[in-house]
Amino acid sequence: MYNKGTIIPGLIIFVLILTSPIWYNGLKAGDLPKPEAPMGVGKQCVLPVQEMRDTHMQLLNQWRDEVLRDDDRSTVVVNGKTYRKGLQMACMQCHTDKEKFCDTCHEYASVKPYCWDCHLTPKQAVSKKETH
Repeated sequence: MYNKGTIIPGLIIFVLILTSPIWYNGLKAGDLPKPEAPMGVGKQCVLPVQEMRDTHMQLLNQWRDEVLRDDDRSTVVVNGKTYRKGLQMACMQCHTDKEKFCDTCHEYASVKPYCWDCHLTPKQAVSKKETH
């Protein structure tokens, strides 16, 4: 092997530089986000909390497909409360502050959901109604 004296130290330095963010952060991902829970409403969501944390995007995609592609606008009933399928019709009825609820986790996970390309937050909807 040619230049063994420089290749091995060079590889070691390369690996150290490559893994430096891991060592710098001490193997911590930072504090977990604590999204603001909805106020003044029941604590029952359309699915259990952990399931919503893990699969809410799949649920929203499923609802989108059912409503827009299949014209299935049926409702979801949880403990006697009726929800219409959709981000604004179900989720944003309780989780009214996108910045304090949605954005805390999405920023932590570096996720840029495309929901807001079409949907308005409750604050945006109110300001839009006021201008028209």
